[in-house]
Amino acid sequence: MDNLYWLDQIQRSERPLVGNQAFNLSQLLQHGYPVVPGFVVPSLAFWECMETLGKSEPLLADLPHSSFYVDVDNPRQLQLVAQQLRQELTAASLPAIWESAFLAAAEAMSAPTLILHPSLSIRSLNQTFDIGHSRANGQEYPDVPPGIWESYICPNQADALQKGLKQVWAELFRARSLFYWQRKGIGLQQLSVAVLVQPLWDAIASGTLLASPVEWTIQATWGLGIAIAKGEVLPDQYQLTLASGTVQTRTQRLGSKTRAYHLYNLEDSEAPLTSGVQPYLLSEEQQKQYALDEKSLNQLIELSQRLATEISPAFSLEWALCQIPGSPEPQLQIMQLTPQLSPVESLLSPSSQPSSPSPTPQLVRGLPAAAGRVIATAQVITTNSQTLTGIIPGRILIIQSITPSWLPLLKQAAAVVTEQGGMTSHAAIIARELGIPAVVGAIGVTQLFETGESLLVDGDQGEIHRVKDPNREVERSRPVMSYSPLLPPIATQLLVNLSQINSLEKIIDLPVDGVGLLRSELIMLDALENVHPNEWLQQGNKGELVTRFAEIIIQFAAAFAPRPVLYRSIDWREAELSPRASQEVPFLSGVTPPSEPEVNPIVGLRGTLRYLIDPTLFDLELAALRQVQAYGYSNVQLMLPFIRAVEEFTFCRRRVEQAGLTENPHFQLWIMAEVPSVLFLLPDYVKAGVQGISIGTNDLTQLLLAVDRDQERLGSTLDGRHPAVQRALQQLIQMARQAGIPCSICGQAPAQYPELIDALVEWGITSISVDVNDVERIYNAIARAEQRLLLEAARQKINNKK
Repeated sequence: MDNLYWLDQIQRSERPLVGNQAFNLSQLLQHGYPVVPGFVVPSLAFWECMETLGKSEPLLADLPHSSFYVDVDNPRQLQLVAQQLRQELTAASLPAIWESAFLAAAEAMSAPTLILHPSLSIRSLNQTFDIGHSRANGQEYPDVPPGIWESYICPNQADALQKGLKQVWAELFRARSLFYWQRKGIGLQQLSVAVLVQPLWDAIASGTLLASPVEWTIQATWGLGIAIAKGEVLPDQYQLTLASGTVQTRTQRLGSKTRAYHLYNLEDSEAPLTSGVQPYLLSEEQQKQYALDEKSLNQLIELSQRLATEISPAFSLEWALCQIPGSPEPQLQIMQLTPQLSPVESLLSPSSQPSSPSPTPQLVRGLPAAAGRVIATAQVITTNSQTLTGIIPGRILIIQSITPSWLPLLKQAAAVVTEQGGMTSHAAIIARELGIPAVVGAIGVTQLFETGESLLVDGDQGEIHRVKDPNREVERSRPVMSYSPLLPPIATQLLVNLSQINSLEKIIDLPVDGVGLLRSELIMLDALENVHPNEWLQQGNKGELVTRFAEIIIQFAAAFAPRPVLYRSIDWREAELSPRASQEVPFLSGVTPPSEPEVNPIVGLRGTLRYLIDPTLFDLELAALRQVQAYGYSNVQLMLPFIRAVEEFTFCRRRVEQAGLTENPHFQLWIMAEVPSVLFLLPDYVKAGVQGISIGTNDLTQLLLAVDRDQERLGSTLDGRHPAVQRALQQLIQMARQAGIPCSICGQAPAQYPELIDALVEWGITSISVDVNDVERIYNAIARAEQRLLLEAARQKINNKK
């Protein structure tokens, strides 16, 4: 085991061989800090494995000595090369000397489960830059994207460990990684990847601490820290301030924690050997408690004070409160530490490079689609010039239009600006939910700005400004929601539209009665990981995909239980699922362009008609919903999108029954009322089994008025206050009341035209569902409408007595 490096023996001169992460922990361990011991597989092992593999695989023969040229602008080639590289590496055998040393060191740790942390560095001009930490010797390596690699948890068993080590190495060859290396001119021979191996013990609580010289933020949850890393819980949060060497708690907030992770019991013969952890549901009592008790919180604060004094006043820390075998009491352990050479900076910090002079206008206007102001670096996306893997997090995306296949990118964007679209476009709706500024309908904007420019996007005014001083402080404002605990009660239910797990943090303590529209498209894209569902099925991974999908839906169900969650099944248009190659690069690998492009995607192959032609994807959704029920959540209902005929509903209802969803007595099957034919067919739908309707005003309005909502030049005629639209709304509400089923409305019209709310309440709407940022305003509008109706009724009663 001499060729491995143990944490308690690492010297300063060995830092390039073991990586910054292992080096930092080794120094803490040698100075008496509570660090989990471990060892490091150095970069030399990786390159020896690659050299051995290159002798039998021509694709890898020159890899250690080249920058590995690949056409990263050809997405198909990039995906194929990346996939082949990773398959070859994970299937290869480790060099004998490294295999024996690795397995012997792991066995010596006497722990049932281990975690493998990669530490990736770049050697350039005698400098070593640590990926993700981005600083070394006071200099910065710019625009390093997060998420290049992942840690792996696996049982301390030979087969699982060897597979885990190769999977960590294979992270270097993901498509996004290869794209980054070439774009930055980084040769693979400059990369140094070391792997830190540590025992993993069950944790009572885990979390993070982010420290600056003036403020600390602590996050905590039950169990292992995986739940925080995956965004599956809203952790407990503490805000602390530092003044004159003392730490004071400014605020603390109980999170929303419904699930946690613990280690598999490896003595259980049914426990899988491919992973070392499993999720479990927290009891109601645990959900109501802080994960850190007062004693452990004080220990964490004292430990951090020592770090701030001896190591750095600014740092990020991952910690865990572990019950280590043989120890009588839980032990607070440092899992990772990243010292900062300067106060913690925002991901939205603008580029340090000044933009080049430009003769184009300093100000461009469009429609204000999502509130907020931000300064960041622009990234202009044209239909033919760039692939999706080239999007850099923290940038302002400037693009012609947004389709659902692009939506995951908005999660990492600072703001979004589009040439096309209106207030009800996909870009506007998702940006509002994410809380990022958005300007839409900015004509010619992709030609007016260049990638690398520093811009200010003002989503309140619908303006995009050039910024002459890119070093100015980032300005970012979001609507502040302040809710009075004495809000007047309302009888009309107020629901919220969601599609992002991150949005759950915004709805804590909001006066909402549930989710009126859980959009499935982005949830599915998160589960697919950029791979078309057909690819998952062909590889025999249907079960894994269903479980991934179910786990995401469960987070919404758990956050709102017992309040209802109306899950709308997927409504991908043909052009969004399989875009033409001449227009843009498909986001999902394995997508083939259609032989004949759709003339009008708005009324093309979408909604339940797609299920009728090919029910594969719909069946996957139903299986995921059944799994959600199996977890004990009965508050998720199903809503069918863009349904045109009773026959389509009957087909879907039968598949729902076959999936076993109707065995749960609380389950309901709704439809979206957005195709005008529903105005005449609603009684037939109810006879066929429809249990509720939700009016989608965006599609209903454009179909009633023959206006494309994505064409801004026609936007002035797309008005939810049009007499035809109002009469349609009134008719649907009254027909639903006569049929004895609930009627909700989840389109943009109530938020865009609050004057409609009076009429909706008067007609008898059951519930109104709006975006997160509109909740306070619509709540007050509903309250005023109901009060006016009561007042008018009281006055009428008085007049009748006279």
